[in-house]
Amino acid sequence: MNDLFENVPPGGPDAAELPAEDPPRRGRREHRRAAEARRRRRRRRTGIVMTLTFVLVVAVVAFAVPNVRDLLSNRPSAAQDYPGPGSGEVSVVIGEGYTGNDMGVELEKQDVVASVRAFTKAFAENVNASRIQPGTYTLPQKIPARDAVAALLDPANKAEITITVPEGFHASQVYDRIANVAGVPLADVQAAAADPAAIALPAEAGGNPEGWLAAATYSFEPGDDAAAMLRTMVALTVSRLDERGVPADQRQAVLTKASIVEREVNLPEYYGQVARVIENRLADTGQVAGRLQMDSTVVYGLGRVGGVPSSAELADASNPYNTYTHPGLPPTPIGAPGTAAIDAVVHPPAGDWMYFVTVNFDTGETKFAATLAEHNANVAQLRASMRQGG
Repeated sequence: MNDLFENVPPGGPDAAELPAEDPPRRGRREHRRAAEARRRRRRRRTGIVMTLTFVLVVAVVAFAVPNVRDLLSNRPSAAQDYPGPGSGEVSVVIGEGYTGNDMGVELEKQDVVASVRAFTKAFAENVNASRIQPGTYTLPQKIPARDAVAALLDPANKAEITITVPEGFHASQVYDRIANVAGVPLADVQAAAADPAAIALPAEAGGNPEGWLAAATYSFEPGDDAAAMLRTMVALTVSRLDERGVPADQRQAVLTKASIVEREVNLPEYYGQVARVIENRLADTGQVAGRLQMDSTVVYGLGRVGGVPSSAELADASNPYNTYTHPGLPPTPIGAPGTAAIDAVVHPPAGDWMYFVTVNFDTGETKFAATLAEHNANVAQLRASMRQGG
C-alpha cells in the first residue's frame, strides 16, 4: 500500500495536470468577462427599447396634437373633411399665381375647408382646378373640399363689381355709374378724375379725362377705389391707340374725331364716311372754311347728353364746342369712342363727302353729299319723312 501512493503528488492524482497559475485568480477573470458581456447585452436592449419608446411617443404626439387642436376648434382632423352642407358666408381672396396649396391655406384660414390637405387632394382630383381665376370669392364655410374647388370654378361666386361704359358716354356719366354701381361717393370719383397723376392720364389729354375713359365692360374687385377704376379705363384707351399705331401727339385728335363719329350716327356702317366728312371739312377752305358744323359738339358744350340745338344755340359763339361758329376740332373729345369709331378715324375711306344727314330716324338711314345742293335735297327728304310720320 505504501508503494502504490508514494509518488502521487499532493492534492491527488489529477493535480499534476493543472497549470502552475493560481486557480482562484483565473476563475475571477472569467467571471469578470462574463459579467461585462452581460452588461453590454443589457445596454443594447435598453437602447433599443428607448429608441422604440421615443419613436412611439413622437408618433402619438404627431397624431394627438392636431386632433386635440381640431377638437378644441370644433373641426375634424386634418385627415378628414367637412361633411357639408356648410353654413355662413365669407370672402376669400385668391391671389395671382396661387397654387392649390396656397388656395388651401387661405381657405383653411377662413374655415371654408377643414384642412389644406383635404383641399389639395380635391384640387388634384378635379381636372378643371387649374382654371380657377384670381379674384375675390363669396363662399360658404365648413364645406367639403371638393365643393370648395367647384365653388371657385363657378363665376357666380366671384365677388366682382361689373361696370359697363357704353360708347358715347360722357365722362360725367361714367362718374355717376361708378358711384352708383360700386357704391363709391361721387365726390371721391370726381376728385380722382381731377388728379391726372392718380389715374395715369397722358399729358396730351390736358388734364381732362373726357374721351379717355374707354367704352368697355370692366370687372373690378371689392375694395378697388375710384382712382384704380379710372386708371384702368385710361390704360385701356392708351392700349387701343398704341395697338393702332397712333402717335402720342395725335391721340387727342383721334379721340376727339372718334367721339364725334360715335355721337353723330347710330350705325357702324356709316362711321367711315362720317370720319371722312370730318377730315374733308377740316381741310376745306371754301364751302365750310374748316367748320365741322356738328350738332353733337354744340349739345355737349351746352351740358346736355342729347337732343337738337336751337337756331339761337347754333349761333352762340360763346360756346367753345360750337363747331358752327368755331373752325377746327372742339377743345376735347365729347364722349367715349368705341373701337369701331377709332378704326374709322384711323383709316377713313376715300370720298369727297362734305355733308350728311339721317333721313330716317327709325332705320338710321343716313345720306352723304359732296355739295350743298345735294345735301339740301337730302334734308328735304328728311323733312318730308318727318311730316308723314307726324
